[in-house]
Amino acid sequence: MNKSVSVKVYHGYGHEQNLVVYGHVFKHKAKTEQVYSNNIFVNIIYLLKLFILKPYAFAEVRLQFFDQTIYNKTEADGFFKFEWKAEHNIPAGWHDVKVEALDADGKVLNIGDGKVYVPHITQYAFISDVDDTVMVSHSATIGRRLRELFIKNPHTRKTFPAAASHYQQLALSHTDPEQPNPFFYVSSSEWNLYDYLIETFKFNKLPDGAFLLNTLKRWKDLIKTGKTGHEGKLLRVMRILDAFPNQKFVFFGDNSQQDPEIYSSIVEKYPENIEAVYIRNIRPKKAEETMTLLKKVEDKGVRACLFNNSEEAIEHSKAIGLIR
Repeated sequence: MNKSVSVKVYHGYGHEQNLVVYGHVFKHKAKTEQVYSNNIFVNIIYLLKLFILKPYAFAEVRLQFFDQTIYNKTEADGFFKFEWKAEHNIPAGWHDVKVEALDADGKVLNIGDGKVYVPHITQYAFISDVDDTVMVSHSATIGRRLRELFIKNPHTRKTFPAAASHYQQLALSHTDPEQPNPFFYVSSSEWNLYDYLIETFKFNKLPDGAFLLNTLKRWKDLIKTGKTGHEGKLLRVMRILDAFPNQKFVFFGDNSQQDPEIYSSIVEKYPENIEAVYIRNIRPKKAEETMTLLKKVEDKGVRACLFNNSEEAIEHSKAIGLIR
């Protein structure tokens, strides 16, 4: 194995006719073993290392899934995406997947392991924003956002009270505990922060799920972290809906930026696919504007809830039968 080359495979998702796995191949990536320290300098150094990397452009990659083998190439930023159909029936649940990076002679440079989630067709699926919906991020203010990111580590980042409880109840409602409802976390944060977010969610006992993040950034662009356009997030949400045309979705977001606009525009086009929309009221000044958008959502027959705290959202979920 070539120790300078690394393969990062992110949690994938899909069903038998449309399985999706994302990842990156790096020629060089700084070692980033997390130390959960309260020392601000330790946390800053760790964060900086997440942005010190050299993508492996146009490398050949090979995916192994059960007895299937699929080939592809990375893009200019080292990003790869596999989409394929399963040749056999795939039971619901998490399944292992392996991706190998190959040199020009077909020799394996390195291997990355990942997982793919296949839900039951009867299950609800949840799409949630991350910053200021689950995790306190101050994403509308770049200075406060960077301060939160630099000073805190995954074990000291704050999530909103009772948010984990709400998501845990939703994950287990109307399903077998062995087959929790799937969660998709869509964030403006870059793929650089994938392990950071995974550990933050795990530590705060949020349901396991697939993350869809923003394009990699290099260290010189670190100050621009978390900045992405309306269209980027909309496209990522739409990709999930396209992968599960028969699933009923519930959206979670906040009104610090553009979640209400994004979600209401999707409901406008696909009301039959959406069960409910939840918006955390981060900016009370925008509450009236948010309620106007949520009224449009309700006019399409989709439940909607603007909430100030997760206890209110939990009560709403119980009232409409999302939580038993």
